[in-house]
Amino acid sequence: MSSPDPQVRAARNQSAPSAGHTPAVRGPVVAVTGAATGVGALLTARLAASKEVRRVIAIDERRGECAEAQWHVLDVRDPAIADRLRGADVVVHLALDLDLGSDAAARTAYNVRGTQTVLTAAAAAGVHRVVLCTSAMVYGALPDNELPLSEDAELRATAEATGVGDLLEIERLARRAPRAHPGLNVTVVRPALLVGGTDTALTRYFESPRLLVVAGSRPAWQFCHVEDLCAALEYAVLEKVDGELAVGCDGWLEQEEVEELSGIRRMELPSAVALGAAARLHRIGLTPSPAGDLAYTMYPWVVSGSRLHDAGWRPRWTNEQVLAELLEEVAGRHTVAGRRLGRKDATAAGAAGATVALLGAAAVVRRARKARRR
Repeated sequence: MSSPDPQVRAARNQSAPSAGHTPAVRGPVVAVTGAATGVGALLTARLAASKEVRRVIAIDERRGECAEAQWHVLDVRDPAIADRLRGADVVVHLALDLDLGSDAAARTAYNVRGTQTVLTAAAAAGVHRVVLCTSAMVYGALPDNELPLSEDAELRATAEATGVGDLLEIERLARRAPRAHPGLNVTVVRPALLVGGTDTALTRYFESPRLLVVAGSRPAWQFCHVEDLCAALEYAVLEKVDGELAVGCDGWLEQEEVEELSGIRRMELPSAVALGAAARLHRIGLTPSPAGDLAYTMYPWVVSGSRLHDAGWRPRWTNEQVLAELLEEVAGRHTVAGRRLGRKDATAAGAAGATVALLGAAAVVRRARKARRR
């Protein structure tokens, strides 16, 4: 009889360990929601390639590109998701809608109901850990914030900024879940300003022809690249760290450093004028961002990330590198007061930032003057 093909012998040797050899420990089965796009797609591919993860279950409303994952197409608000989670050890819930163009009420209904359903379904399916992703924005941007904030700092944000009310409610659900479902552990990951294929009010800040600076404010810019976020989420999945985790680049950039690195000059306005103009422009539908978003460009919300650092995690990206990538991503885009301009409007963008903001402010001032004359 001829000897077996070398590839067959190799397969047999891998599947049947020799006497006295201890088989490698099999890693967890991980389910990822929102797996077809954005951070979810990156994490799904990363976990599927990891030797420390046994299998990846990918859940989204459409099938993604990772062929190595086991796909289930459904809405995360569907209670049937419990059946899809059976056999999973860990669930990473990333199916969130934080799109600036989404209807606020519909966005909240999706985000909150989806998180509630995933937590309940995970407990029913016997999952022992759920990893949620919110944002360091939940700490709030306040003039008296410490630099940097610890993970245990009080969550002092309000619901006035885009999507932050949803994130605060998700944080509340995360705190309640272990009490409502004994045996279920919940880890919450809070990234700094996320960059890497993202579109938010804060990334659009860098699409403006001038960087709006509110007089008397103290901005401190800290970024988080999506690759570093995925690495931090993997740490949580593999239970190398748990609890509330903040993630971002080490340190931060002052406003002057951002202006020097970006080459974009500032436009400075008094606080009352800037906030009043932002509120008015949003109220009449000219901009997608409420005035509450402006606070995150005024005051620090820098995080230390000490728990991840203590566990051995380190960011691969610096703030300077992430800012450079963000500027490359937004090159050619023109945004005024959070509203992205089309190509026809782009020729006027050089003066538009100052013009629109000041026109909005002027309208507020005119209304105030009229009121005083009555």
